[in-house]
Amino acid sequence: MAATDAPFDINRREALAAGLAVMTPALLAARAAERQADERLWYRQPAGAWTEALPVGNGRLGAMVFGRVGQERLQLNEDTLWAGSPYCADNPQALAALPEVRALLAAGRYKEATDLASAKMMGKPIAQMPYGSLGDLLLSFVGARQPTEYRRELDLASGIAATHFAQGAARYTREVFASHPDQVVVVRLKAAGGRLDFDLAYRAPRAVATPREQFAEGTLPQGVVATDWLLREDAGALPPDVTIAADGAGAILIAGRNVASSGIPAGLHYALRVAALGDGRIVADAGGLHVRGAKAVTLLISAATSFVNFRDTGGDAIAKARAAGRAAEHQPYAALRARHIADHGALFGALKIDLGTSAAAALPTDERIAGGESGSDAGLAALYLHYSRYLLIASSRPGTQPANLQGIWNEGTSPPWGSKYTININTEMNYWAADPAALGLLTEPLLRMVEDLSISGATTARDMYGARGWVAHHNTDLWRATAPIDGPLWGLWPCGGAWLCNALFDHWDHVRETALLARVYPLLRGATQFFLDTLIEDPKGRGLVTSLSLSPENMHPFGSSLCIGPAMDRQIIRDLFANTLVAGRRLGRDDAWLQQVEATRARIAPDRIGKAGQLQEWLEDWDLEAPEPHHRHVSHLYAVYPSGQINVRDTPALIEAAKVSLRRRGDLSTGWATAWRACLWARMGEGDHAHAVLTGLLGPKRTYPNMFDAHPPFQIDGNFGGSAAILEMVLQSWGGELHLLPALPSAWPDGSIAGFRARGGLRVDLAWRGGQPSALTIQGPAATTIAIRHGAERYKAEIASSGRYTRRWT
Repeated sequence: MAATDAPFDINRREALAAGLAVMTPALLAARAAERQADERLWYRQPAGAWTEALPVGNGRLGAMVFGRVGQERLQLNEDTLWAGSPYCADNPQALAALPEVRALLAAGRYKEATDLASAKMMGKPIAQMPYGSLGDLLLSFVGARQPTEYRRELDLASGIAATHFAQGAARYTREVFASHPDQVVVVRLKAAGGRLDFDLAYRAPRAVATPREQFAEGTLPQGVVATDWLLREDAGALPPDVTIAADGAGAILIAGRNVASSGIPAGLHYALRVAALGDGRIVADAGGLHVRGAKAVTLLISAATSFVNFRDTGGDAIAKARAAGRAAEHQPYAALRARHIADHGALFGALKIDLGTSAAAALPTDERIAGGESGSDAGLAALYLHYSRYLLIASSRPGTQPANLQGIWNEGTSPPWGSKYTININTEMNYWAADPAALGLLTEPLLRMVEDLSISGATTARDMYGARGWVAHHNTDLWRATAPIDGPLWGLWPCGGAWLCNALFDHWDHVRETALLARVYPLLRGATQFFLDTLIEDPKGRGLVTSLSLSPENMHPFGSSLCIGPAMDRQIIRDLFANTLVAGRRLGRDDAWLQQVEATRARIAPDRIGKAGQLQEWLEDWDLEAPEPHHRHVSHLYAVYPSGQINVRDTPALIEAAKVSLRRRGDLSTGWATAWRACLWARMGEGDHAHAVLTGLLGPKRTYPNMFDAHPPFQIDGNFGGSAAILEMVLQSWGGELHLLPALPSAWPDGSIAGFRARGGLRVDLAWRGGQPSALTIQGPAATTIAIRHGAERYKAEIASSGRYTRRWT
């Protein structure tokens, strides 16, 4: 191999034809077509079910675009429109019950411990608040008839969903995007050779969802009428607390309230404003908007709630919605569109990946997904990664709420699992790929949420455990509830806040900004203090452990999940303490206290290998007798991924034990659990195995036609976890090293990636041919020395004064 210092401009074809000097027009056209196939979803028919509609979002506002011809449906969301109002669910009986529950667990009396914990230690209420919908806008077109030349698409690079069709000699185009700079959802409708005559009506949020399976079975949900090529839905009567009125010329203002839930009263108001600008006759009244005789119309949709923060709901929703809408009215459509594309493109364009192509790339997206399990469509994985990045840009921006279980998109007031923040895996998984995929900026909402949780969690720590610091269990919501919920078999897990802290430290490790570390350190410190106060000596002398706890959502052989010191707790706390040590010492703080942290960390019970050669999920060797051998959670493998405590370089025996555990669990599970398995196999260097798991994720059993992850039902963490797995196959950074092609599957022999972010504040561009690296560029701080590993080869590289290191292989 020969290295050069030639600059590297990422280019797949150039990498494949190392030494190629001239790109022919035909080759350039082929490359452009490949990029388009990897960055665009498209379909030959309108959406029927919600899981066929296309999402747009600006982090705060979201819309699902159905692309229906006779009646377009735009289903809307605003990220603070949750049920309920500020509340605290801490149970005042918990602290007194804690010693008795611990004693019962130590005695192996699991049923009694579970019954007592259920009676005395669960949150009140036992459920948190669900995320809700903003309702629907229904655009009913007068005289619509069956279309020809129909196509709908979502351009990931521009963030614009478009619908194109013809009716006779007339051609119609619609574009929809959610503008972050202007804080409006923009809908542009144009008719060439025809006219636009339509009525816009509002449908208030409903509890009823529309499962995809209803359409598959040939039955339609209530309010939907089928006419061979068209679905029409009824706006229905408005609830008594929802009003619609004209709001100036050509605009309507809708005002309503959120819903109560689990005994927590409603405490939010919302406002939705829709303005129509165009060349036809536009009338606004209490029934909606009415447009006649137009050639081009722009709809500007703004919305807000009265949410200020998790303790304050006194904001003016109407004023906020009006201000954004009226400001946007002063901008021509071209300016709104250009500002949106520039803003979105700055984020989306920061990473590119090319994994090859095939004839399947020319097919509509739903047809590609239908064949996804074959593994023959290499470009489908690249499209999936680009789509996942698009979804994070659309659902998590600085200043917004973090991406929840459904990102930002939810069509009902009673979504699956409340569409909350499940912090025993799912919320963390949402951000696994953020930094590697050049979207670390979008982690900011997660940081702000953890700052909120450290406040509410301090009360829970004090009142429930008698501890300092702060704690959060397995779920939280808009109101930053931290008490255990759902039931003891799921909720009594005290490591949710600790895992979130580890995710934030990992974000810092990618960007290495001192100001960020100073902001994260108090969170790490508080979470660490909680465990310094609550870890106990294992009754059998195996080290420090948690009690009480559980291995998330998985029952052990004794009729409960409650236990002492499960593996995941010990692994998460080891990372938390290590991260706190690094942060505190870099910042020069708390030296004596950090010595206590270091000494305590050394006493945490180590990982154990069981009688079947497996990595034990529990302190006891229970794995083979557990009632669900194929359980969706693989919690005890946290130490492999996303952590790096167990790895192929330093702990080969534990890696082999982890493989035994993972093989026993099985490759395919729910969407997010399948994604986690793919990440694990990739981190363990098993590229073809990881790819086989990934193909199961990309097929129709786990991916809906609109490419949303099918948990089922929809849950967005599978999208984000799947994208993390794709990146892990190509590049990894852990243990102080950059790993090139550590788990490259044989299905991707040639390819490239540009813009990958590695730990240490590095940007990496890599191309490969025949499964071997062909060109590498690393950008980072000058004079930085980087340890690089590829297979058995290991070498050090130094970034030059230009901030760049390059190498080519010949």
